[in-house]
Amino acid sequence: MGKNKGKAETLLAQAGHYLDKESGSVVPPIQPSTTFARNEQGELYDSNRIYARDQSVNAEMAEAILCELEAGSSCKLFASGMAAATALVQTLRPGDRIVAPTVMYWSLRAWLISFCADWHIDLAFYDPQNEADMVDVVKVARTEILWIETPANPTWEVVDIKKAADLAHSVGAQLVADSTVSTPLITKPIEYGADFVFHSATKYINGHSDVVAGALIAAKEDARWERLCKIRAQQGGILGPFESWLLLRGMRTMHVRVERACENAMKLAQHFVGFPGVKEVIYPGLASHKNHDVAAKQMTNGFGGMLSIRFEGGREKTATIMGRMKRFVRATSLGGVESLVEHRALVEGEGTPVPDDLLRFSIGIENVEDLIQDLEQAIIG
Repeated sequence: MGKNKGKAETLLAQAGHYLDKESGSVVPPIQPSTTFARNEQGELYDSNRIYARDQSVNAEMAEAILCELEAGSSCKLFASGMAAATALVQTLRPGDRIVAPTVMYWSLRAWLISFCADWHIDLAFYDPQNEADMVDVVKVARTEILWIETPANPTWEVVDIKKAADLAHSVGAQLVADSTVSTPLITKPIEYGADFVFHSATKYINGHSDVVAGALIAAKEDARWERLCKIRAQQGGILGPFESWLLLRGMRTMHVRVERACENAMKLAQHFVGFPGVKEVIYPGLASHKNHDVAAKQMTNGFGGMLSIRFEGGREKTATIMGRMKRFVRATSLGGVESLVEHRALVEGEGTPVPDDLLRFSIGIENVEDLIQDLEQAIIG
């Protein structure tokens, strides 16, 4: 954090230490103006503002806080996580190469396959469970971008960010880290060498299931970042003032929400290890997790609110268990105050790498005993 800025919790709770100097208001206003006036001489009242498509007061307030949380040099908000991720990929040119994990946000994976084919961009996938495979795939040919997602949704592999950054930089590539699940309160990828950090801000950063947004943070404002900023301005994939205001309001409680979600997820994961009918509990906070040592090294203040459970009885039994739940909401997305459950293999359909006996859980801030009892009764039937 910057000098005299205080801790992350203070920065968030006080909305970036906002205070209106005229009224004393502690809540930032919404500024919906789409254009900004000039004086009689044709000079702008604010030399930085001409048109709101790329100069939004409300977006800039949230961007400044996210930038500081991630220890970056610049942050841009987008209309969705997909808008942010696709804009970054669009900085590549025909003939360039991007390497991505086989397990990642499903919609982005599907888009990458079609976009890269259409635009003659070389796309290669590596197995995130195999560190050597990442090295082998990256070194096959000249690579511009190495994409990691940690923890990886929904099987929660944890990638060693520093090793991935060192690998990328050794071949002249840049590292993009999808840190949506960790949030900047748990992991700061730039501190481990990442060049760009991506967030689906819809999730934990907003935290109330009422805003769709994406964010990118750059370690430095280089040529790729300049291209990305032009793409956002020209394509108009911005976040509006009302949504930006809601996002900032959600961010003011992010620290308490994330802390509670982490605590609940750990308790629930520990409870169901070895529970009758449970084949495996997948959570980075468990010592049994294959990447627990890496998670313990680069995840602080908890291991996130996401976990998955594999059940005995296969696809049909797993779907039945999900259908019996009464407190968990059966819905897509994650990171809200309410707990969600989803049968990812059913949602993703043909070609998914996700086992069909797996349920993905987004653990919210409810009383954890209520959640445990709900899942117990769903398993026992």
